[in-house]
Amino acid sequence: MRTHQKPPADWPHPRQPLRAWRGHEASETSVAREPGGDRLADALATFDAVRPRLFGIAYRMLGSVADAEDLVQDVWIRWQNCDRDEVREPAAFLATTATRLAINALTSARARRETYIGPWLPEPVDTGANPELAAEHDEAIELAVLFLMEKLTPMERAAYVLREAFGYPYDRIAEIIDASEQNARQLVSRARKHLADERRAPVEASGQRAFLEAFLVAAQSGDLATLETLLADNIVSYSDGGGIAQAARIALVGRDRVVKFVLAVSEWFWEGIDVRWVEANDRSALLLSAFGEPFALFTVSASEDGIDRLFWMMNPVKLGAVLPVDA
Repeated sequence: MRTHQKPPADWPHPRQPLRAWRGHEASETSVAREPGGDRLADALATFDAVRPRLFGIAYRMLGSVADAEDLVQDVWIRWQNCDRDEVREPAAFLATTATRLAINALTSARARRETYIGPWLPEPVDTGANPELAAEHDEAIELAVLFLMEKLTPMERAAYVLREAFGYPYDRIAEIIDASEQNARQLVSRARKHLADERRAPVEASGQRAFLEAFLVAAQSGDLATLETLLADNIVSYSDGGGIAQAARIALVGRDRVVKFVLAVSEWFWEGIDVRWVEANDRSALLLSAFGEPFALFTVSASEDGIDRLFWMMNPVKLGAVLPVDA
């Protein structure tokens, strides 16, 4: 984790949910008492207004809540220290800064992920508690999409996120990523094709929840026939333990292998496990707890062919953004 200049004392802690950032009367009053406080308070108000979008861009680019918050703090520091009188469009300036930092950060993050133990999955986030993450369009937020976007280049990912999640016009995307408008269009087109090649059209949120509920019942009871009906032929099961929690270090591919695995653990895995329905990345998920302690988040993605991916988030470091307040 990088070390940053500390924000104002009353600035909310970066691990707080986005809803904690609404309204900063006390914070602005405190800042105003400092030297140059009026200008800093104005800077804070401007930044606060666009912070959810900055976090939304950073999270979709990096797939990590912690890294996204770290990046947003970096943008705030740059906003404090720049000549703000020269900035005609603060929101555009901040979005551009966040996107370009995210492109660089993603390149570094991918180098680190090459040595990650087992499959690397995006860090889930509670979109129910943080509706700002939904952006203009419900795109590039599902775990399945974030996972597939790992195969895009940083520039493709940036262009895709700006276009599909936030609805930026191509000329503005070109300005943000420092490319021609034609290149911006090509980047988005390639990203769309890559993602379309990797998955069938997904079911709606209600359909995904129905698949997840049916899978849970079948897995808990060891119902072979139902599992075979629910799972697509080419299903893949991913488990992210990060070398911390016990988890499969190789993805399981194909219906037969996944069914055998689910049936093999059904007799003991679910015993004594508390299952809590939560919302993660705009889709239904199951928060699993043992002895009162959450230890995993489980969810699925599905198409008309059935459930095509299982996601088991076992890494405790990545569960913080989906834990309920009372967990």
